Amino acid sequence: MSSSLWTVTEETFNPQTLHHSETVFTSGNGYLESRGAFEEGYPGERRTTFLHGVFDDIPISFTELVNAPDWLELHLFLDGEFFRLDRGQILTYRRTLDLRNGRVSRTVRWRSPQGKTTRLEFERFASLADEHVLILRVQITPEDYSGTLEVRAGWSGDVDNLNYKHWEWLAQQATPEICALHVRTQATRVELGAASRLTLTPDLPAEISAWDVHNHPTQVLKTSLEQGKPLTVEKTAVYFTSRDVDNPYHAAQEKLLSLPVPAWDALWEPHTRAWEEDWQACDVEIEGDDEAQIAVRFSLFQLLAAAPRHDERVSIGAKTLSGYGYRGHVFWDTEIFMLPFFTYTRPHIARNLLSYRYHNLEGARKKARAGGFQGAQFPWESAATGEEVTPTWVPHFADRTQVVRIWTGDIEIHISSMVCYGIWQYWKATGDEDFLLERGAQIFFEVARFWASRAEWNEHTGKYEFNDVIGPDEYHDHVNNNA
Repeated sequence: MSSSLWTVTEETFNPQTLHHSETVFTSGNGYLESRGAFEEGYPGERRTTFLHGVFDDIPISFTELVNAPDWLELHLFLDGEFFRLDRGQILTYRRTLDLRNGRVSRTVRWRSPQGKTTRLEFERFASLADEHVLILRVQITPEDYSGTLEVRAGWSGDVDNLNYKHWEWLAQQATPEICALHVRTQATRVELGAASRLTLTPDLPAEISAWDVHNHPTQVLKTSLEQGKPLTVEKTAVYFTSRDVDNPYHAAQEKLLSLPVPAWDALWEPHTRAWEEDWQACDVEIEGDDEAQIAVRFSLFQLLAAAPRHDERVSIGAKTLSGYGYRGHVFWDTEIFMLPFFTYTRPHIARNLLSYRYHNLEGARKKARAGGFQGAQFPWESAATGEEVTPTWVPHFADRTQVVRIWTGDIEIHISSMVCYGIWQYWKATGDEDFLLERGAQIFFEVARFWASRAEWNEHTGKYEFNDVIGPDEYHDHVNNNA
């Protein structure tokens, strides 16, 4: 089938749609996702990398996924001029997301403010074969000049979530061989270790030094550019957290040093093989409607890129890991809209998503007790512990000086049934008796206890009722018997 039916393409750069494009060109591997921000940066951007399960406390919304130190940072100085798309002139531009393998590519011909033309070809991917490893590279070809190249690439611990800072500095390292950072979330105390290095090909004379700036260790590569001759700069990056290992700072550095130099080719083959296995099980072919075909594949890619393959204590939020929307919280959308796809194509992922509910069963029990009920009531918005994290009040969308009461966390109760429905459908499709008996049955029992205690007997009708609820449409609150 045509490769065009596997590719999302952006032919021109429009600053007015910057945030939309960042979301569209999100890439990930089930452990993390990075928005489609430019390596060199752009004013007003929302560059994020979110890792599953890395939450921290925040006012109003209780908790949110934390924007991690940015692995994409790569600043280029071409014969002394800083390359960025809001400077100079864009002669040609093309960006693609290859759905077959998650590779994001961008080609730019750029004329600098001083009139020098350079062709730049960026590529990046997050390894599906080794979820802790990411890599990007840029091929640089000076078209009408010779001069100098300076590359600055590092890690910033000063990243924030829309101006809210979650990280505190612990340690760092900056040498010509490696750049590393160790940080920890302020409230939840989740530690993160990040490490990276720069590589130049072909093996030209170059100087690599380090800036050991507090909370922003940076490597600096300097070499020469020769007119018409391309060279490639590669940045290999690694993340670990204390959710994975006891010492993520050491683990990140150890993993990085174990990778070949350069690393692209060695990482690319197992990565593409892993994606090929996924697509063999998951692809949906549509004949005669190219728009529908690419739309379906894009949607499936987003699910696969966000799906936790090796962690059964996390789930997929309503905006996956692609941005700030919903703060990374998990809703009933997962069990009703996302889970069926995995149940029938990648049941091991479906099992992980349902196991997230099992591991957070105590949070659901706590919510039930807080409402005066028995059993387990799953939260409308869930994060790391399974406790309710729906904000009670939020600023009014039209008048930020006013607040609006949010009732969904209090009285939208059908999510508990959705969790049970997802488990039942998973068991019917897979026959996974072990999961049903060891985990599913306990959830069924506790949810049944909740429903029994939540029901109200109506003497006039002779029926049990569920009063003062919000139905699945979310917009009609304090109604009775809305299924």
